[in-house]
Amino acid sequence: MARKNYTKDEIRKIAQDENVQFLRLMFTDISGVIKNVEVPVDQLDKVLDNKVMFDGSSIDGFVRIEESDMYLYPDLNTWMIFPWGSEHGKVARLICRIYNTDGTPFSGDPRNNLIRVLDEMRAAGYTDFNIGPEPEFFLFKLDDKGEPTLQLNDKGSYFDFAPVDLGENCRRDIVLELENMGFEVEASHHEVAPGQHEIDFKYADALEAADDIQTFKLVVKTVARKHGLHATFMPKPLDGINGSGMHMNMSLFHDKGNAFYDAKGEMQLSTEAYYFLAGLLNHARGLTAIANPTVNSYKRLVPGFEAPVYVAWSGKNRSPLVRVPAARGLSTRLELRSVDPTANPYLVVAAMLEAGLDGIRNKVEPRPAVDRNIYRMGEDELKANHITDLPSTLHNALKDLQKDEVLRTALGGHLYQSFMESKRLEWASYRQVVSQWERDQYLELY
Repeated sequence: MARKNYTKDEIRKIAQDENVQFLRLMFTDISGVIKNVEVPVDQLDKVLDNKVMFDGSSIDGFVRIEESDMYLYPDLNTWMIFPWGSEHGKVARLICRIYNTDGTPFSGDPRNNLIRVLDEMRAAGYTDFNIGPEPEFFLFKLDDKGEPTLQLNDKGSYFDFAPVDLGENCRRDIVLELENMGFEVEASHHEVAPGQHEIDFKYADALEAADDIQTFKLVVKTVARKHGLHATFMPKPLDGINGSGMHMNMSLFHDKGNAFYDAKGEMQLSTEAYYFLAGLLNHARGLTAIANPTVNSYKRLVPGFEAPVYVAWSGKNRSPLVRVPAARGLSTRLELRSVDPTANPYLVVAAMLEAGLDGIRNKVEPRPAVDRNIYRMGEDELKANHITDLPSTLHNALKDLQKDEVLRTALGGHLYQSFMESKRLEWASYRQVVSQWERDQYLELY
């Protein structure tokens, strides 16, 4: 989404001219959930002067109650007026960074952390890290009380259209709202599973792309509810069908252009591209904890439903973890296919970048490409091709993350500790639940 560099005076004038009545100061917690503090527009000067405070101890993964006061520093370039408004007037938003009371950036803010990693990237001689996300979601019907059901609103499949794709009108309205907000939507279509949809928007630099993912989720959920539907980014809401992913296309730039492109290189990829690719593969298991951070994420990462299961790469087929799309020149990029939309975008982008840069720093050569369908290989063939698998549970992924010093550095001490504590609690809670599948299998048998 193309952004404008706003000044304080420009924002004041727009707020007055557009009759903005409320301001939503948005930020993201450790779990990737959008939070906000809403203030009336007469507090705009206080907002622009970075003087709005909030209680950080109430936010998952932030701080303890004895150190709760924190400041919201709005990024003026994220100024946006929501197109839907309210009966009391228009509502605008600003995405904020979190600061301590001593004026230093709060290290537990995922957005601050991504900015830190990007600064380190620039210090290493690179200018930009571009991200093109491909988020998928499901649409379920709401009941008479406005609560989500498990009833899908269509029976469509990949690239179907009305009348089979009954979500088309909702998806079209989502696209229109996104375009009204400045998104450049490249494609929208029905996905493989019934009730599943994908909307792809133009790539952006890493920080802007992470902001865009959060804004996208908010728009999708808001518009869906107007259609009497519930939009969910849960990776696997129903068994027996494909889950929702969020493939991440990435490219690294320096002063001479796309650092991944070399017209004379093998597959027209540069040495740096291969090193970066190797970094992603080498850190894939620990990265999975960040890219697939929920118990449910691992119900998607199973054979038979198109999601990647094995650590491998290819320029031709779509079964490996990393794919090299055919486009070259400025569009040369790598696609990580494991990420799902529950991932905190600020954390996963920082982790992907740090993993790739580690490959470049250490000049790591990737293992050979695998251009066959990995799902059809037997155990001996997988071993012969040095193909390992991704963690099968959140518990196993967390153990791999704990052993990965590079990814721990990518998160920083505060975020790493908060993330591990939160996810270990999630896994412990899940382990105590007895599912209906277990009752069906064992209650009478034993």
